[in-house]
Amino acid sequence: MKDDFLLKTSSYFYELPENLVAQYPLDNRSQSRLLHLHKQTGEISHLRFNNIIDLLNKGDVLVINNTKVIPARLFGTKSTGAFVEVFLLKHHEENRWECLVRPGRKLLPGAIVNFSDKLTAKIIDKADEGKRIVEFYYEGDFWRLLDSIGKTPLPPYILREAEEKDKETYQTVYANKNGSVAAPTAGLHFTDEIITKLKEKGVILAEVLLHVGLGTFRPVKSDSIENHEMHSEFCEIGTEAANIINKAKKENRRVIAVGTTSTRTLESFAHDNLVNYGSKWTNIFIHPGKQFQIIDGLITNFHMPESTLLMLVSAFAGYENIMKAYKIAVEKEYRFFSYGDAMAILPD
Repeated sequence: MKDDFLLKTSSYFYELPENLVAQYPLDNRSQSRLLHLHKQTGEISHLRFNNIIDLLNKGDVLVINNTKVIPARLFGTKSTGAFVEVFLLKHHEENRWECLVRPGRKLLPGAIVNFSDKLTAKIIDKADEGKRIVEFYYEGDFWRLLDSIGKTPLPPYILREAEEKDKETYQTVYANKNGSVAAPTAGLHFTDEIITKLKEKGVILAEVLLHVGLGTFRPVKSDSIENHEMHSEFCEIGTEAANIINKAKKENRRVIAVGTTSTRTLESFAHDNLVNYGSKWTNIFIHPGKQFQIIDGLITNFHMPESTLLMLVSAFAGYENIMKAYKIAVEKEYRFFSYGDAMAILPD
């Protein structure tokens, strides 16, 4: 296939009926359907997610992103009584955050917003792309206040208001570091029971961190994907995780990433087919033509047409394999996107 075709955004379009976009998760996420794609042969089989236990081997390293989604949507009022929304994006220093605000014309520097009797904010400055730098003032613990009054930042394709139970269902069971405004959704399928069984089988878990930003939903607007600029996201690999991963690479054991966020973290720290430890801001964009250094397998959800995430999985499994798999998933009425079904792309 010609390289210029794979660099066209339109090459990653596929038809998706609206009714296949999952609006709620299954009550038991481990019973989500799992499309198993054999990386080398392109062969496809249809399973349930709890079959992942059978697909992984003793000695495999499963890399998970332990970021925690914050209830980033805050609704408040100005002193005039006008209703406004402040959406937390990125923590700066101390009590200052970079935020989206609505309506922007009512939230200029100097404006005060009241969210509750214990939480207020002041607009400090303008930032790029219409964002604001916001300073928060509060009594007690900020994260507890945020959890009590903030709303879960559901993706735009979930066409309903966030409900209280989304604070639990739009969160992985291993989430432990506050900072994301979108979930690493492949991890939503894992339950404590599945993780326990994987460990009993001898699968080794390695935790990395990438705080998922709104850029994950940012559409590719350029005709050529090479002209697309990724937003930067904070990521981190600790020494323990790096040692686990590097030992597996040296011993030719499989490293399997849970989700595109774990994948991007690993490849951001890759050097000579091993990973360094540390923390950084990454804007890595993986698409066909890019080489992978670390991962051998990938567990992921189904991604939006023409998205950077679809381009990443196409780079890993092969464009034709992925587009064929997506066509079959649509025909068999898999559930798509964050609360939908999953795909395991594994070597034979």
